[in-house]
Amino acid sequence: MHPNPAIALENQFCAHNYSPLPVVIVKGEGVWAIGDDGKRYLDMMSAYSAVSHGHVHPRIRAAAVAQIDKISVVSRAFYSEPLGNFLKTLCRISGFDSALPMNSGAEAVETAIKAARRWGYRVKGIAANQAKIVVADNNFHGRTSTIVGFSSEPDYKADFGPFCDGFTEARFGDIESFRQAITADTCAVLIEPIQGEAGIRVPPAGFLRELRALCDATNTLLILDEIQSGLGRTGKWFAFQHEGIRPDALILGKALGGGIMPVSAFVADHSIMDLFDAGSHGSTFGGNPLAAAVGLEALNVLEDEGLIDNSAQLGHYLVERLRAMNSPAIREVRGRGLWVGVELDRDARPICEALLAEGLLTKETHENVLRIAPPLSITREELDWGLARIERVFGQL
Repeated sequence: MHPNPAIALENQFCAHNYSPLPVVIVKGEGVWAIGDDGKRYLDMMSAYSAVSHGHVHPRIRAAAVAQIDKISVVSRAFYSEPLGNFLKTLCRISGFDSALPMNSGAEAVETAIKAARRWGYRVKGIAANQAKIVVADNNFHGRTSTIVGFSSEPDYKADFGPFCDGFTEARFGDIESFRQAITADTCAVLIEPIQGEAGIRVPPAGFLRELRALCDATNTLLILDEIQSGLGRTGKWFAFQHEGIRPDALILGKALGGGIMPVSAFVADHSIMDLFDAGSHGSTFGGNPLAAAVGLEALNVLEDEGLIDNSAQLGHYLVERLRAMNSPAIREVRGRGLWVGVELDRDARPICEALLAEGLLTKETHENVLRIAPPLSITREELDWGLARIERVFGQL
């Protein structure tokens, strides 16, 4: 049994579907997380971009408390005051007509799949039950049985089958592979503009523009999963803006919840969204007043506090500093904004543990990639504090 009672209790009663680092976080203050021993850790993980605003942001907390004091959940069997304002702001920022609110990112992806198929049958004219969606290899869109069924990662799908068909895989960043995968029965391409769980994989310049043109030429929807990459993480509101394109629909989550609760949304124009009618889709908690109040303030804070510009400026600085380390253990540094993957020639887990001892929270992905993604509210001085400790750990390898 682990000597730390909190770790021992969690290990005893919680399913072992994660492999956490051995630290118990009890409090958060901006970019800092505090352990149960009082030690302060610089959070270079941000809960996979869910804490982009920093921990316990005062404005978002105040919005949540104010709404809790009124009412939190009514279900969408009734109207509520906060939802319209939240979705109006989300549509203005994203440039789409309409949004369908959900809770987790995976639920928003499932919503996108249903929307794409219904569009395929009712608008494109695909024969019943023949619609196909093209996805990328090494994708990560969530953990539901439908979604893991089209993953190329064996660990995500081992012994969870049988899986449904209707998905075709193409090679991420390879436009010819997508060209070959799209057929007359393809209703949509579903893709992350930058692959997060695959190791912060950025496609070649121009790939998204070529994919947009291909989808236009084949009457295929382009749906972008920006659950991790969206809302300022890459130095723009959305990663697709780096390529100057517009998708047909957008999937958002994580940072939309302001580091307080799960909030997600599928966003599209009326030509797609109006295919949903009463009873065709829903969620008891989706679009609840508390989520709407938090989501609205999360968007307002990103705008008002210049967090997206901060991500762009400090992101360039972060990449330059990491590349300048010239450690023999580093194969590649890649990313955009405050979202960087450091590919190593070895297992990243021991390095994460060494950084933990130095006071940094990071996590490995795909075994040999160290991900660095601090809150977008981080300052230059705080980033330098973290980089000095990263340099120290890599200098000892």
